[in-house]
Amino acid sequence: MSDSEFTYSEPASLAGLHTGEKMILNVGPSHPATHGVLRLKLELDGDMVLRVDPIVGQLHRGQEKLAENMTYNQFIPFTDRLDYLAPMANNIAFSQCVEKLAGIDVTPRCKAIRVICAELSRISSHLVGLAAYGMDAGSWTVFMYCYTQREKVMTLFEELTGARLTNSYSRIGGLFRDMPECWLGNVNAFLNQFLPALDEIDALITRNKIFIDRAAGIGIVDAKTAMQWGLTGANLRASGVASDLRKDVPYLGYEDYDFDIPIGVHGDCYDRWLVRIEEMRQSARIIRQAIEKMPDGPVNVSDPKITLPKKDGVLRDMEDLINNFVLVTQGPYIPEGEAYFEADNPKGALGFYIVSKGGGVPYRVKIRAPSFVSLSAMQELLPGHHMSDVAIILGSFDFVLGECDR
Repeated sequence: MSDSEFTYSEPASLAGLHTGEKMILNVGPSHPATHGVLRLKLELDGDMVLRVDPIVGQLHRGQEKLAENMTYNQFIPFTDRLDYLAPMANNIAFSQCVEKLAGIDVTPRCKAIRVICAELSRISSHLVGLAAYGMDAGSWTVFMYCYTQREKVMTLFEELTGARLTNSYSRIGGLFRDMPECWLGNVNAFLNQFLPALDEIDALITRNKIFIDRAAGIGIVDAKTAMQWGLTGANLRASGVASDLRKDVPYLGYEDYDFDIPIGVHGDCYDRWLVRIEEMRQSARIIRQAIEKMPDGPVNVSDPKITLPKKDGVLRDMEDLINNFVLVTQGPYIPEGEAYFEADNPKGALGFYIVSKGGGVPYRVKIRAPSFVSLSAMQELLPGHHMSDVAIILGSFDFVLGECDR
């Protein structure tokens, strides 16, 4: 789009505010405040933002079309690359959608392990989001404190899956493998030191006058506007809407866990910080409950059309060998139909819509990316703010371009 095509219709709230010549300014796609390859095309009067055009798609990899050309389990590593700060949560959301389509009810042990993984992903993602947000506000110390804790979560994921970042742990009908024997003890030990560290992170910046001056009363999104733009997750809850899919439409047995939904009052950048801090405390609360009542039993359903046979059986039994070959080459058999599933991910409601014509490869896959929705709202939110507020507002929404562009 050329500058001459960048038309402007002045919002009523800005009437009479600008007096000088308007200027077009591009922020990004190579700029630390845009948190990735995001380009903001701003129309300014002095340092006042009059209009913004968020330009996305520069990281586009065609994941939805790729999913239609591979088996369901083959696509799971690609979900790691959506919100690459919470890969385990993405794995689980996709698996849950396929299982809903196939009418599969995973085992109680699988559900409990998935809950722990999803909540550890929330903690890990929020730590990165708050670290970057702190940097946007000028706090290097908070960045280091958050990343120290996040690295410990990565170590737990490495113990469980063998990988630190792109874990690919979930499978249709279950999990890649069960937990190591000592893993739950390591998770509990992490929580014992994490909660005091989180209190320290909270104390470092939440009452810091510079941070309050930069975040309080900035980027206000009221409840009505948040719902109109389709915001979900922490960004919606910060606007005072007590909406959480884990309670509203429970999955993985979340209805059996005791936890609270933190909500904001003003819907500003400061509330979005506070909500994410409290969400991590609630995630730790959920994980401890899952550890206490961890059931025994298998982690995969006993269906030869869904789950790979054990390796020793493949090496000794012809039927298991054939079954293994069919599942690997053709994928788990999913009946004809369609399903939509949303999970309450760290960035918001991550949704998958899958259409099956039967067999091991989906006919159509569509992804509802919460980061895309958050960035769409910028054209409503940023006008009327100063240039110095843009980085703070962007950081407070904690988006990731991997799932936005998908």
